[in-house]
Amino acid sequence: MAGTLIARDLHKAHGAGTILAGVSLTVAPGDVLGVVGPNGAGKSTLLRLLAGVDRADAGTVRLTTGTAGYLPQEPDREPGETLEHYLARRTGVAEADARVQEASAELAAHASGAADRYAAAFETWLQLGGADLEPRAQTVLRDLGLDPALLDLETVALSGGQAARASLAAILLSRFDVLLLDEPTNDLDFDGLARLERFVAARPGGAVIVSHDRAFLARTVTRVLEIDEITHTAAEYGGGWAGYLELRDTAARHAEERYQTFSAQRDRLTDRAARQRQWAETGVKKAKGSDPDKSLVARRAERSEKQASKVRASEKAIERMETVEKPWKRWELQLRFGGGERSGDVTVRLDRAELRRGDFVLGPLDLELAWGERVALVGPNGSGKTTLVEALLGHLPVSAGTRWIGPGVRVGTLDQARAGFDGAAALIDAFVEQSAMSQQDARSLLAKFGLERGEVARPARSLSPGERTRASLALLMATGANWLVLDEPTNHLDLPAIEQLETALDAFDGTLLLVTHDRTLLEAVMLDRTIELGAATPNR
Repeated sequence: MAGTLIARDLHKAHGAGTILAGVSLTVAPGDVLGVVGPNGAGKSTLLRLLAGVDRADAGTVRLTTGTAGYLPQEPDREPGETLEHYLARRTGVAEADARVQEASAELAAHASGAADRYAAAFETWLQLGGADLEPRAQTVLRDLGLDPALLDLETVALSGGQAARASLAAILLSRFDVLLLDEPTNDLDFDGLARLERFVAARPGGAVIVSHDRAFLARTVTRVLEIDEITHTAAEYGGGWAGYLELRDTAARHAEERYQTFSAQRDRLTDRAARQRQWAETGVKKAKGSDPDKSLVARRAERSEKQASKVRASEKAIERMETVEKPWKRWELQLRFGGGERSGDVTVRLDRAELRRGDFVLGPLDLELAWGERVALVGPNGSGKTTLVEALLGHLPVSAGTRWIGPGVRVGTLDQARAGFDGAAALIDAFVEQSAMSQQDARSLLAKFGLERGEVARPARSLSPGERTRASLALLMATGANWLVLDEPTNHLDLPAIEQLETALDAFDGTLLLVTHDRTLLEAVMLDRTIELGAATPNR
């Protein structure tokens, strides 16, 4: 029987900064909890606490029975580790096997309680699928289009597409009772996304998933936990993804209505108290006048006292009002692309081009992007999307045929690995070098992308994937490009930032080449055509 994961009142801080302040959740068998919130809100921190990788400062995490498995955001490929060992480690089989071996040695040494420890360790190893991991791995790799011979290959030698499918294979092979997935959809193609969705839906155990893929969330989650980056608390919504969107919008509307009602009533009472105070002060001045009619002076004094009493009543009414805080407006990524001069009528052209990367050959093919054309490039992992993009950009020479780029083309690229900010230099230094901006201007621009003093001084490679993505988008804004080439731009962005990206792309008037498996993004952005690469040749 799969276990239930229960977390109560979790608190976590990094230094003086609060990350989580009292987050609770329960994940029963069959529950799929989607965790959302802006970058830096603590989504990955929460998963690490649930997995036991990190310890909470306060609060408890308990799994009633069984095992919980955590698969982090970035594939942790280690030098010298084969794919077979990688899959064993990611599925928990390697750790379970080590415990079996340790218990076996204790059993041989006749250690006290060794028999019970061996039985428990062996049972866990069986539950995690250790007995048949190798044949299952071979089957899954074949299903994913990978040669089972790759099991003996070091993971660092895998291509980007192979690495993405290897990460998916680890998930599909896992037999944890509760699965903790951090951005599992990154770098997956449409087939991989469909396989992952079917796997999550068919699992009897619970799952907690951090993801930016709205289509994936809509197809999988039963509930949504939204982390608030200001209060560091979390609110849970039922009804799946559609229910979350509806309830979130309703809650925001009601919060705004409550504040407007409170604000109007407070202003009305404040204005009334001010008028009454003015009348009272005027009456006091008249009462102190030199009018010889003593009765008139007395009546004026009485009216002044009544006005003063009304002022006090209005002030007390204001004090008794229950304060309603103004709904906090989230920081938004203000993206604007373009601003450069128009290029020629043709942005780039390939004529009978043949592209080679190792043993992989793409082409010969003809392809032309016209000025202002908006094109999506899609296809399975390994179909040659990256090869084609690099050839169009001139980074990969054509082995046959020709490449031609139009006059006045100014290209801005967002590569899938965000390699432009993966060095040892401080982010601000790397940004200044690539943008040719002054330090002051660079700091101002990065701050608009939520990268403040603490982030810009850190080595670029130490930043989170989301922070590197925002730095890359800031660099795109600084270039004034009239041809944008975006490779999986939504990877590592939070949902509000993705919506801002969609708005910016719709307003961009240059040439756009969009490489993505984000199905919602493809539906939201206006496109002129889609180029789909198959396993061997492109369909134009």
